[in-house]
Amino acid sequence: MLKQQGSNRVYSREYDAQGHSFIRVVGLPVPEVYEVSEDEMSYTQEDLGDELLFHHLDYTLLERAIRALAHVQVEGAKDFDWSKCFPVPAMDERSVRWDLNYFKYCFLKGTKIEFSEPRLEDDFDRLVRVLLAQPAKTFLYRDFQSRNVMIKDGKPYFIDFQGGRRGPTQYDVASFLWQAKANIAPEVREKLIAAYLEELASLQPSDFNRQEWRAALPHFVLFRTLQVLGAYGYRGYFERKRHFLESVPNALRNLREVLSSLGDEYPYLRELAEQLAVCCQPSDVKREPSALTVTVYSFSFRKGIPADESGNGGGYVFDCRSTHNPGKYERFQQMTGLDKEVIEFLEDDGEILTFLESVDALIDHHVERFMERGFTHLQVAFGCTGGQHRSVYCAEHVARRLHDKYGVRIHLIHRERGIEQWLE
Repeated sequence: MLKQQGSNRVYSREYDAQGHSFIRVVGLPVPEVYEVSEDEMSYTQEDLGDELLFHHLDYTLLERAIRALAHVQVEGAKDFDWSKCFPVPAMDERSVRWDLNYFKYCFLKGTKIEFSEPRLEDDFDRLVRVLLAQPAKTFLYRDFQSRNVMIKDGKPYFIDFQGGRRGPTQYDVASFLWQAKANIAPEVREKLIAAYLEELASLQPSDFNRQEWRAALPHFVLFRTLQVLGAYGYRGYFERKRHFLESVPNALRNLREVLSSLGDEYPYLRELAEQLAVCCQPSDVKREPSALTVTVYSFSFRKGIPADESGNGGGYVFDCRSTHNPGKYERFQQMTGLDKEVIEFLEDDGEILTFLESVDALIDHHVERFMERGFTHLQVAFGCTGGQHRSVYCAEHVARRLHDKYGVRIHLIHRERGIEQWLE
């Protein structure tokens, strides 16, 4: 099973009898679909590996990806049966308004700020007119962003275009270059736009108007940013996937910048963007506290592993005894992992920090999934020889880190020290 991203689709990796990946056939840089189930609810496709462009945002790969996009848009539209697109064959007024309402109902209303719907709809009407005035004869990928570009053998391959339809080319460029978390620098964006237009002009008819295309681009950046904020609101506020809310400030920065570049064309959206910049800081985008409580123990293996009183079972028990033990030294024997001298010894030695890097990665994933699924309890326990130094230090580190990062309720218990604390 592969890790889920934004959608609820489930992927698993399969191997042939020899344990080899399939080799793709010649064509556009997309995975080959090998078979589809009779009920059309599952399919087998080519494995492109695990490397995402998002993790390798160097200019060469970005340029290769955006030049390849032009080919997918133009060549992918040739002899394409648009009736196969779902849920609509083309970007029309109805689908544009769906996305604008996504922003209004899933994000804007979730922030609890007061706003004027008539004034907002006036700006939406202006935006719809501009967007639908653009030529729409090419394939609109719809979710073209660096997490949907795989890198295999140094080349980009595209996935997750199931929402594709006929539409204007500017939308995909806006989606790619203004992706909130990618945070591509403005000067790099300009170079990539120039590369893209060079490729697009070579594929388009001679009457392709570069100046008109560029003039319309900021309106598509605005549209895509509003749609993305709607998605962040839905995934974060309603599905409780907190990491989507962490992207909100970056998306709001993009929103303010593009509205500023458009002057007074969308006056009410510009006003709202300034309000949102104040109310939607990273510390403010959390909704109600998570239902999850994490119990974190330090203990001595000599006295047994702590029982899980919640009845859930599971969780983690980590053995800290592979790391350097301060208890071997007389000067530390009356101290614990809460004392400054012991903390400095462990951190200067460094073994325990390396140990905790792996621990943190495991627990973070577990906490995120439990929060998404509405689970109420997770137990994490750290054991060492006496439950005095290393286990206490690790329990303190993990408890306070989880509380600061995720805002979850922490029940911290140093069993052998007789110390119990709640971090609310």
